[in-house]
This record gives sequence, structure tokens and C-alpha cells, in this order.
Amino acid sequence: MLIQKLNDCEEIIAGDGTVLRELLHPDKQDINLRYSLAYAILPVGKTSIPHSLKTSEVYYIISGVGEMSIDSEVCRIEPGDAVYIPPNAIQFLHNYGDEPIVFVCLVDPAWRKEDETIYAPEIEATASL
Repeated sequence: MLIQKLNDCEEIIAGDGTVLRELLHPDKQDINLRYSLAYAILPVGKTSIPHSLKTSEVYYIISGVGEMSIDSEVCRIEPGDAVYIPPNAIQFLHNYGDEPIVFVCLVDPAWRKEDETIYAPEIEATASL
């Protein structure tokens, strides 16, 4: 049995600028999974750096409110929302609320650095938020 404690996971700054703790990853634990699972936080007033993955991703919003941008589409997100992000879509999240956005990220197949492209922050400024 594997029970991964959030507080036992190293806190890192992800390539998109969010605060991340990787909970489950088949390359880091002896587990038979296709996907990786991470816990992430986007502070108040911040916008993650536009990025894309070659793989699909799902965000599940635990707390906070903001806007999710996927390619040219922008929608409000709030607690209880599950957001599907298709492969190769340019995505970023903007926190316009008064508390951090806390969310869980599921990447399938599991996240790999070579599958992610980080775009210049200038893209963020041209997006319609």
C-alpha cells in the first residue's frame, strides 16, 4: 500500500510558475500508473506562464477563483470544477480572487519535462483576460 502525504512531498516551482508538489509519479515511486498526480497552488494576483504539454491534463479546482485560458478560449473557474486540457493546447491560469487557487493536476501519460513547452510570458499580456 502506498499513501503519499502532501507535506512529505518536496515543494517546487513548476515551469509554469505555480507552486507544485508531486504526489504520484510512476518514475519516482514503484507504482503501476500511466498518469502523474500533483497538487498545485497559484497565489493571489498571479498568472501561470503559458505552456503546453504533448499529453492531456486535467485540473480539479479545490479552492480559489480565476480564469483558465486554453488556446483562445477563456472561462471562469471555481471550486469543484474539473478542467480538461487537450494535448498541445496553450494554457495558463489567472488568479483574480482574494485567496490562492489550489488545484490537483492529473497528466496522462505521466508528466515528463521533454513533453512540456514553456512560452514567453509576453503571450500572457496579449491574452484577453
